[in-house]
Amino acid sequence: MHPGEPRLDVARVRGQFPGLSDGFVHTDAPGGTLVPESVVHAVSSAMRVPVANRGGVFPSSARTEGLVASARAAVADLVGGISTGVVLGPNTTSLTYAIARALSRTWRYGDEVVVSRLDHDANIRPWVTLAERAGAVVRWAEVDIETGELPAWQYDDLITPRTRLVAVTAASNAIGTRPDVAAIAARAHAVGALVYVDAVQAAPHVFLDRAALGADFLAVSAYTWCGPHVGAVVADPALLADLDPDRVVPAPDRVPDRFETGTPPFELYAGVTAAVDHLAGLCEDATGSRRDRLHASMTAVAAYESSLFEWLDQALRAMRHVQVVGFPEHTTPTLSFTVPGMRPRQVAAELSRRGICAWDGDFYARELFDALGVNELGGAVRLGLAHYNTAEEVGYVIDSVAALRGALV
Repeated sequence: MHPGEPRLDVARVRGQFPGLSDGFVHTDAPGGTLVPESVVHAVSSAMRVPVANRGGVFPSSARTEGLVASARAAVADLVGGISTGVVLGPNTTSLTYAIARALSRTWRYGDEVVVSRLDHDANIRPWVTLAERAGAVVRWAEVDIETGELPAWQYDDLITPRTRLVAVTAASNAIGTRPDVAAIAARAHAVGALVYVDAVQAAPHVFLDRAALGADFLAVSAYTWCGPHVGAVVADPALLADLDPDRVVPAPDRVPDRFETGTPPFELYAGVTAAVDHLAGLCEDATGSRRDRLHASMTAVAAYESSLFEWLDQALRAMRHVQVVGFPEHTTPTLSFTVPGMRPRQVAAELSRRGICAWDGDFYARELFDALGVNELGGAVRLGLAHYNTAEEVGYVIDSVAALRGALV
């Protein structure tokens, strides 16, 4: 880090997380981060006062309108959108299905949809399912099985004048790969196709800019950036206005409300706002708008996490009894590995016995692990860092994985 660049004070950050008091090393961030006290307080505070449904002329209803508006504005600041283009929902999977159903009504027999094997299944199956119903052709972008990269050049052949949508991840939830989304989006836009980007795993680690990515739709989940279980899809309001999603007759027809079915957990929306504010406040000396402060914070987060992850990644790759999956050039602080002679569940259990939280399985990256042959082994073990992890913790994880060699004797 160069002088004058924003710096992350990890000791101050850790003091904001009551969940760290359990004594475990939490390297399970890709499956959901811990929650800071500010988010806990925001949610509980929203439940301590009268909160009614929206649309009323009384104070408790107006209070709810404020919770919704604040959450939309916060997500817009996080990703570089505008609040009237922020659709909120229970999770990105449900929202992606809703968008897919609406978009697919415009597809015709012989139209084409491009998905990638790098993605979480939540950004694959909705498109595959709705394409099949519409008679559209599904084309697959393949992963380099040696590196785990998603080469952008292959889209030259995959995208045609019949392509209607390209779905791609901004970061793999299994091996961390960050593909060149902007290059892929440029190819899609050249033929008039729309681009749906899953940024669930990118959002906790990098400063997002929807326009720079070329994302017509950008999906995020607050639970991966220290918030509650709330998803969001951000798009241009004019684009959303062109879509006709499923909804009950009395529901609002305005954008973005027309995409939000049922009564939402308004109290959790308070947590969404608090989580974005948490990220924006990670650098104490950052100034300006919330968007400006997010840029400073996420720049510091990226630098801090990168240094820790480089150590972790290199240390595991140097172990003869460990096989790290893939070798992507640009990555989030996430990796998956296997230990020949041990099932992934055995490895995860042994790490848990040592006080380390680590996931095992395919992490819903079924297509990726099928392509890489990892699912034949029962999946892999995943380690993922967040901005509250420390060098001491990473060192302990490295020592614990190294000690697994003794279990093989």
